[in-house]
Amino acid sequence: MRSGGAVRVLQSYIGPGPRTNPYIVQLHDRLAATPGLARRSFSWRTALLGRYDVFHAHWPEALIERRGLLSTAGRYVLYGLVLARMLLRGTPVVRTVHNVEPPRGIGGIERLLLTGTDRMTRMRILLNEFTPVPPGAQTTLIEHGHYRDWFARYRPAGPVAGRVLFFGKVRRYKNVEGLLGAFHDLPDDALSLRVVGSPSSEELADALRSAAGADPRIELELRFVEDAELVQEIGAARLIVLPYPEMHNSGSVLAALSLDRAVLVPDNAFNRALEEEVGSGWVIRFEGDLDASDLERGLAVAASRRGRPDLSRRDWGDTGRRHLDAYRRAIRRR
Repeated sequence: MRSGGAVRVLQSYIGPGPRTNPYIVQLHDRLAATPGLARRSFSWRTALLGRYDVFHAHWPEALIERRGLLSTAGRYVLYGLVLARMLLRGTPVVRTVHNVEPPRGIGGIERLLLTGTDRMTRMRILLNEFTPVPPGAQTTLIEHGHYRDWFARYRPAGPVAGRVLFFGKVRRYKNVEGLLGAFHDLPDDALSLRVVGSPSSEELADALRSAAGADPRIELELRFVEDAELVQEIGAARLIVLPYPEMHNSGSVLAALSLDRAVLVPDNAFNRALEEEVGSGWVIRFEGDLDASDLERGLAVAASRRGRPDLSRRDWGDTGRRHLDAYRRAIRRR
């Protein structure tokens, strides 16, 4: 079943391309450099007709997300055929658990296909030790890597006093409107807030513009930004604020820490452990609803920090080998 002894792994992502999540690009490169592993990016042709020993699912919902009527129906059928083929051939699914909860707003067919994927999963790769899994599930912990190497090609700007930044994909659940409301309550005219990222809908974009109001200290950059620009935005910030209450695995937190910027995040088990891991003053937590006093405290702590956060646990060095071990364990469980 394996060519030249290599484990053949079909990844669930297409590409990668210029806008692919940097975590995926770095993982893609590490897997390519791992002896004994042959990785392939997703295509419907390969999934239906190609030869592979493992299917590695990251965000499988991306393969069946709703678009046009015919396109959506066609992908439902194709993905169902892929699952049937893997079931008949005994091909194991390895799942990286990026999110704890299933996607919101999905329909019955999407839920059925994602449930089928979960039931065929023989190994779950966890990005942190606080991820809940079904009873009896086989798991392995492979921590989310840092972005220091990824950003090394850019020279970040120096911090602007009093600058607060939210960056990343703008979604309802990330509570950016709550951040805008809390910032409005800060009286200091020397402070500034930038929101940088592509919103999930025009309705959300309009809501953010309304929440920002006429406050001259607030700037909204509601679009996708390339890495070079993102590094400048993060570098110019004194404090990164990521207020989404359901935070579990956040690449944005690690991106900020990789560029030596402190983050203000909700208080939960994951963020408490991350604070202990990276060192004092880098992960600042708030309880309950974000308010102006949290922002004031976060800015004060961020201004007093020294050195760099400890991201040694997030090194990518043996990531490929650890994934190969997970794939082999999944195969042995047939």
